[in-house]
Amino acid sequence: MNQEYEHEVPSDSAEEEAEATRRDAGDAESSRASRGWWDRNADEYQNDHGSFLGDDRFVWGPEGLDEAEAALLGPPASLKGLDVLEIGAGAAQCSRWLAAQGARPVALDLSHRQLQHALRIGGDVPLVEADAGDLPFKDGSFDLACSAYGAVPFVADPVKVFREVRRVLRPGGRWVFSVTHPIRWAFPDEPGPEGLSIAASYFDRTPYVEQDEQGRAVYVEHHRTIGDRVRDVVAGGFRLLDLVEPEWPEWNSQEWGGWSPLRGNLIPGTAIFVCERTE
Repeated sequence: MNQEYEHEVPSDSAEEEAEATRRDAGDAESSRASRGWWDRNADEYQNDHGSFLGDDRFVWGPEGLDEAEAALLGPPASLKGLDVLEIGAGAAQCSRWLAAQGARPVALDLSHRQLQHALRIGGDVPLVEADAGDLPFKDGSFDLACSAYGAVPFVADPVKVFREVRRVLRPGGRWVFSVTHPIRWAFPDEPGPEGLSIAASYFDRTPYVEQDEQGRAVYVEHHRTIGDRVRDVVAGGFRLLDLVEPEWPEWNSQEWGGWSPLRGNLIPGTAIFVCERTE
């Protein structure tokens, strides 16, 4: 599951000497950077977070909101027999949970190495390596689509992705995706008290980029305000049914990058958009 909650740079990675900056980054550069970063860092990501994600669990974010209880795609019993596309699936943990409910999921990811982890874990879920902005499926192939921190925060043109999702959904199909809550862009990415003071403008939409010595992006993340996200959803051909901001539960004591019980009890960390395809 390509739940990219936090950019955590391994100490021995190629990004160790990368320069962090804010600058424009287009579709091609963003896609190339994401593919490379996840191919290099999938092993450490799955090693560090695999126990929290589980092999066949559907978690929407670091707070631990579970689809089994949240039912944002619909009651679990209603998923039986439905065709579901998971975008940014990583090791396909969410897709395995969907399959266990009787759905027919397809797990798609940009990263070849993440999908190798899906093969390692096993199961019968079909795996597809492709870009979310160019889905290799026929029109109306799926009843539902979902993405837990996959793809959407890392693309320069989210409307393009949404229109692709709309194209492959059947009329009335639901599209549910989670991203870092936009308010987090105004705060430092720190789990402690230092992460509670505003350090940047919420309205600065300049992408966060890490680049090598030649100025080539090795990691890109794009910021959109809540209003931007809502307008993108509508422009992509969807109506917004719900916007879920999970609260931090008492049982969750983990720190995951900038996510922590301290911050989670004060400011939202995740935003989940529940959308429906317009006719």
